Amino acid sequence: MKACFMGLGYIGLPTAIIAAKHGVQVTGVDINKDVVEQTNAGHLHIIEPGLEELLQDVVGAGKLHAVTQPEKSDAFFIVVPTPFRGGNHEPDTSYVESATRMVLPYLEPGNLFVIESTSPVGTTEKMAKIIFDERPELKDNIFIAYCPERVLPGNVIYELVHNDRVIGGLNESATKKAQEFYAQFVQGELHATNCKTAELCKLTENSSRDSQIAFANELSIICDKAGINVWELINLANKHPRVNILQPGCGVGGHCIAIDPYFISAEFPAESKMIATAREVNNYKAFWCAEKTKNAILKFELDNKRQPVVAMMGLAFKPNIDDLRESPAKYIATKIMQDCYNADVLIVEPNITEHPVFKLSDYKDAYAKADIVVFLTAHNQFKELEWKDDKVILDFCGIFKK
Repeated sequence: MKACFMGLGYIGLPTAIIAAKHGVQVTGVDINKDVVEQTNAGHLHIIEPGLEELLQDVVGAGKLHAVTQPEKSDAFFIVVPTPFRGGNHEPDTSYVESATRMVLPYLEPGNLFVIESTSPVGTTEKMAKIIFDERPELKDNIFIAYCPERVLPGNVIYELVHNDRVIGGLNESATKKAQEFYAQFVQGELHATNCKTAELCKLTENSSRDSQIAFANELSIICDKAGINVWELINLANKHPRVNILQPGCGVGGHCIAIDPYFISAEFPAESKMIATAREVNNYKAFWCAEKTKNAILKFELDNKRQPVVAMMGLAFKPNIDDLRESPAKYIATKIMQDCYNADVLIVEPNITEHPVFKLSDYKDAYAKADIVVFLTAHNQFKELEWKDDKVILDFCGIFKK
């Protein structure tokens, strides 16, 4: 079995590695030559515990190699980004289409073609139309399906193998063909459906999470105004056997939960009122945190007659990863640097070594120097720090929660 993975990012590369580890001969394709070179050298260009060792194993065994153009294979997997187009949060499937067109010359009868990229409903059918319009001889002769990833960064190796997968084919035979491939390395159950249901399933999962987080974030704003410890409140409320409130933060980020709800609301605006409102709440929480920080800086200046040193703790969108995509922490840090230019702002992100915009500081040094400490991401390193009464501490992610 030869498989070609189009896109070696946060999902494509780990999936390619796991497939190769289970005996599949893998070609990984990425337009970024640096990614290709690092991959072939056995160096992981993302942070994911334990994955670099597996990469080195499969590269060394000749089971995986990276290139910039696709190669003849038995199965092709589209694992590329689906960003927004313009300023209205409309999904942009141009990367999916571009990757599809790249593999078109290599498709042969009997091949499997699977889209894993998070996509609006109907994308698989649109890509199938492109394939059949360009290569009509392939109609009814290849297997086309959609199978969304559902993994947690930081636990990808385990979840790629053990999580259930939803697989929706263009027809029943395509679904079965895709199930046969994933069964080579997935121990979880492979749930069969059609491609449109599978597409909406991924969007539904993340929209549900977004709505649940929005409730917690809205509750944190209410508690702040009421003078109530939101962490204690949620802990007590969750003692109820049928209540499970999530933890609030400084917003919602990443390329799934912060993005996928828009794929529903853009296509079904009149029918997705609650989904759209949850997005507004979570976006507002980041703005609210920035305003709280600016007010703390202003109060410090008035009380102390000098500019404060401010430590912005965390840029990643969730704890213990290096992924800054759609990160509310990054938005807040940027706002503070732009709007509080007189303050000495220290930016901390222990999971990356450099950044093109931010000059990074060591987390212990920043905490020691700062008059105001703003915790944005609950990295494990931050939890080693002790509370200091002589500092103004804004804990938006529960570092010191009780």
